[in-house]
Amino acid sequence: MIKNIFYIAFLFLCFNIKAFSQQISISISPQNLNFGELLHISIISKNEKIKTYGNFPEINGFKKAGLSSSSSTNFINGKVSSSQEITQNYIALKEGEIIIMPFKIKVNGNEVRSIKKTILVNKKKLQQQKQPFNNFFDPFEDNFFNRNQDEFIDVEADAFLSLNTSKKIIYVGEGFNTTLSFFVSEDNVADMRFFDLGKQLTTILKKIKPSNCWEENFNIENINSVPVIINNKKYNQYKIFEATYYPFNNQDISFPILKLELIKYKISKRPSFFGRNKIEDYETFYSKPTTIKVIDLPNHPLKENISVGNFSLNETINKKEITTGENFSYEFEIIGEGNITAISPPTTNIDGIEFYSPNSQQYIKREKGKVFGSKKFQYYGIPIDAGKYAFNKIKWIFFNTKDQKYDTLKSKIEIIATGNSIKNKMIQSKNIDPFFSIINSENNTLYPIKKQTDNSIFLNFIILTLIIVSSIYLIKYNK
Repeated sequence: MIKNIFYIAFLFLCFNIKAFSQQISISISPQNLNFGELLHISIISKNEKIKTYGNFPEINGFKKAGLSSSSSTNFINGKVSSSQEITQNYIALKEGEIIIMPFKIKVNGNEVRSIKKTILVNKKKLQQQKQPFNNFFDPFEDNFFNRNQDEFIDVEADAFLSLNTSKKIIYVGEGFNTTLSFFVSEDNVADMRFFDLGKQLTTILKKIKPSNCWEENFNIENINSVPVIINNKKYNQYKIFEATYYPFNNQDISFPILKLELIKYKISKRPSFFGRNKIEDYETFYSKPTTIKVIDLPNHPLKENISVGNFSLNETINKKEITTGENFSYEFEIIGEGNITAISPPTTNIDGIEFYSPNSQQYIKREKGKVFGSKKFQYYGIPIDAGKYAFNKIKWIFFNTKDQKYDTLKSKIEIIATGNSIKNKMIQSKNIDPFFSIINSENNTLYPIKKQTDNSIFLNFIILTLIIVSSIYLIKYNK
């Protein structure tokens, strides 16, 4: 018995938790409207993105008149809340009392149910009848308790916009992380929210991206808050944009002043239950300009084509004992932090082994302000002569940002090849095709093709004979 009671209580608790966490609802408004005016049926989601939704219902007496959508993100006391709304508009085409029965719409894979709603559609807007005491007082009038006292004060926002870079001085080819964030203090009491963020970001990104850099964009899709501490004060960071840049040359990189406009509400000086307690206003936040100094790499014969970063080597080979003429597979994988895309293949000059052009695979990960990954070069090789081969001539040179000097990744693999030399076979396989080898020995003087001329004369004679025979036949036939 106790077990059954516990089970029922558990199910009840789960049901309540599910019901409590339900953040999606359906709204129908207004309840009274005039003929030709709009009725709005909305899917409203709190703190949850509407990814998919089904069809809105057809309603007798109304005609669908287009969709609209809106979204908002609010900052209150250092905390964020968001809402999204999809609205189907309907035009009233019928007068009288219209009952909208409960219906379901599938949202994000789950069904959301409306409630029964009665809508009154009037023929024309009712005029308010003036009564002798109308001007005396109306307790439901918006300004009854605040008549002639609509004063709103601007609440100062404890927030700021900032563009930060991970480094201030870098080498050519060295990466530096750049983030644009909006910081809101946990003590902030101003009511704010983003608006037209996509449009504003388009303008901002044109100013941020340097023309002389390779960009690895972190592609921020959802703006979430992360608690941080700045100068012993708690903030919530809302990261708007993040990328890592790698300069191609020694030109300094300058980021200008950037601006972000937010909606910020002014608060009524005398708030009341019936009156308007806040009005919408705007405030623009500005970042500070910053410059990154770019310096040349130290002198080196290959410095124009060298990667910069912190890398290590991982190598594998499928055979260490092999017969001449037999192929083997060798992988040279460069792993670390830096511009993975720009990594070039290592040098592979080993006398006695024929290497073919490599296949390559790369993997890039952008996480925690860093770009790291690997680039793998897969080689097929054939030993030409017998002997012991050290692969230490297979090497890749880079500038090590950790040690501030040039470094080299060298292979440590050794193989042993046995069997007869196939050098002559390899040379023969590389010879030019015999057809092309006789080109230079042949005379290039042009001669007329006599046979073709004779054929032309013979064909012309046949055609002339046929014309004559046909003409004689037609003359006799007509007679």
